[in-house]
Amino acid sequence: MKEKKSYISVLGIALTTIVVGILLLVLAGANPFDAMGKFINGIFGNMNGFVEIFVKATPLIFTGLGCAVAFKTGFFNIGAEGQFYMGAVAATFVAVNFTGVPGPMRIILAMVAGFLCGGLWAFIAAIFKAKFNISEIIVTIMLNYIAINFTGIAVRTFLMDPSGSVPQSARIESEAAFSLLMPPTRLNIGFIIAVVAVVIVWLLMQKTTTGYELKVVGMNQRAAKCNGISVMKNIVISAILSGGLAGMAGVVEVLGIQKKLLEGISSDCGYIAVLIALLASNNPLAVLGVAIGFAAMQVGANSMQRQMGVPSSIVNILVGLVVLLILAKKIFAMKKNRKEKSEC
Repeated sequence: MKEKKSYISVLGIALTTIVVGILLLVLAGANPFDAMGKFINGIFGNMNGFVEIFVKATPLIFTGLGCAVAFKTGFFNIGAEGQFYMGAVAATFVAVNFTGVPGPMRIILAMVAGFLCGGLWAFIAAIFKAKFNISEIIVTIMLNYIAINFTGIAVRTFLMDPSGSVPQSARIESEAAFSLLMPPTRLNIGFIIAVVAVVIVWLLMQKTTTGYELKVVGMNQRAAKCNGISVMKNIVISAILSGGLAGMAGVVEVLGIQKKLLEGISSDCGYIAVLIALLASNNPLAVLGVAIGFAAMQVGANSMQRQMGVPSSIVNILVGLVVLLILAKKIFAMKKNRKEKSEC
């Protein structure tokens, strides 16, 4: 009976989203059927468009995975955007300045630097939460602004391309950048690394003692303390892992796509990650599917916008609607359970 109700609620959310999507298309002055045709054609119409889905999904997988890990532990990391930028800055610094290091080793060093800087950026919020009980939501949001503006300073000063006047870094040498998987498309080994990260995080959370402790802390900190589990230690571990994964998103964007550091390089990837984690119910494997699905919607929406002038932001509205409907469903279920318990 519960499974049947679950399927009905999912179907209801899907139908509501479709109806709202059609209404938005009509309000935008477009024929819904023509718009959907362009949308689907943008995804499956040619190989380059299809492969672009996985290119756009790569940083979303990393940031979504980072948020999912943090949320599972009860650490509400809203700072994936700032951690993305810190990872990108660190990776660029290594790739541009360590020219005496062979290419493959320089890539590894850049990845390590990006992970550590992203992790340390989240670690700041974890310390404030664990030591002073200051909301990590507020701290991580503030750290986002600091990281974004620090990137702006970096591309105008110590990371600025000395041969140009535009605020951006020098182009990263091909030997220190990720190799392409399907030339001439932009798909690179960053996607493979992202999939491997999903598997590793899933194994960590499901098959290890550390993962068990992280989940227990997320479910009930008081119970965790009573069972000898260090809440502070696990919050710190969760924050560093979460920030490190978000930092890796910055690394793959710099080394795999842009090949240089730019302002606005994330395209709000860190904020979208929160939605991805919520839609995936903080499940690492589900994050992979949701990130790819969201990227497909972006590719289709961009095609629809180019060919018909329909705003691609409609996709973001629909994703936000889905999140609200899911949250409303959970809140309704919680209230129903409380009512049933009080009646008993």
